[in-house]
Amino acid sequence: MAAEGDGMAVTSKQEIYKHKAPWPVFASNWSQKGTDRDKGFRLALGSFREEYNNKIELVRLDVNKQANADASDPFETLAVMEHPYPATKIVWMPDLENNYAPDLLATTGDYLRIWKVQEEDHSTQVRQECLLNNNKSSEFCAPLTSFDWCETNPRLIGTSSIDTTCTIWNIEVGKEVASTTAIQGEVKTQLIAHDQEVYDIAFKPKDENTFASVGADGSVRMFDLRSLKHSKIIYEEEPSTPLLRLAWNKMDENYLATMKMNNSEVIILDIRSPCQPFASLGTQGHSKCVNGIAWSPNSGCVLSTCSDDKKALIWDIGSSGSRQDETPFEPCLAYDAGGEINQIHWSSVSPDWISICYGDMLEVLRV
Repeated sequence: MAAEGDGMAVTSKQEIYKHKAPWPVFASNWSQKGTDRDKGFRLALGSFREEYNNKIELVRLDVNKQANADASDPFETLAVMEHPYPATKIVWMPDLENNYAPDLLATTGDYLRIWKVQEEDHSTQVRQECLLNNNKSSEFCAPLTSFDWCETNPRLIGTSSIDTTCTIWNIEVGKEVASTTAIQGEVKTQLIAHDQEVYDIAFKPKDENTFASVGADGSVRMFDLRSLKHSKIIYEEEPSTPLLRLAWNKMDENYLATMKMNNSEVIILDIRSPCQPFASLGTQGHSKCVNGIAWSPNSGCVLSTCSDDKKALIWDIGSSGSRQDETPFEPCLAYDAGGEINQIHWSSVSPDWISICYGDMLEVLRV
């Protein structure tokens, strides 16, 4: 990626890889399996089609094509799955230490779906293991806007919904490699989290009992599964503006980032000082609405953002300013893409790489 303002682009073809999907890409995510360090990048992509005919594609960087700088698409497609509605989010099971087998993938849309991903005879086999509905009284459920897979306890998944609720699921994943027990899930806790639609949810790093959520009521709320009678509002937009996404700092659990609907501003919050933002990334950053936020997996000061202005930006909030001196934060790296970027994710397996999506393109960039 180029330093902001120096007019340079990525010059090494080995620092950027592109994949063209057969449809517009909306949801995407990196595999969190530690074995991918040896096998190469593996990602999942979800389509965005209006009709009841969407797909999930699993891709991996082909090491043979990677060595060929002239390869037009160095990614190989491992598998394609049917997914009726567009996936609102995709997350692989957190497993950097390779404690679990087989690998699992979760998606949300109309339901929470859990997929089993296995490699057999040099091919990838994928099977939907369970379809989970948080509405026990009906076969139908309110659309799920997002979810998060707890890193410290992979048996827990939290979903957010337009029906104002958050649901914490207990997923029986099993540890034994030879286990044939079907993956199952049950509702652990369901609560009314906001006054209006809930748009995102995130578990606190290293704490399976605490999670935060954002929604259409413009608030960031924090919950403790051990005491759900009360929640803590750590930030509230005045006047009320919907907050679309939430990202918890992976290295310093005191900090959260969130973004407003149809707005170029990213708000950094310190949960030790509720209601008053720690910092705002806005005036020196994106010129159009922000669509995604991702913290670095190995630095508590660095995060990335993407926007309709076709830019992916890297920010260092530990060196370029602070709320106290009111010095505006400026991005330290910038990348110009070929379209409006709707997804940005940082690889926890290969922390030097991020992925972005725009149109029907996936790009993987070294930062």
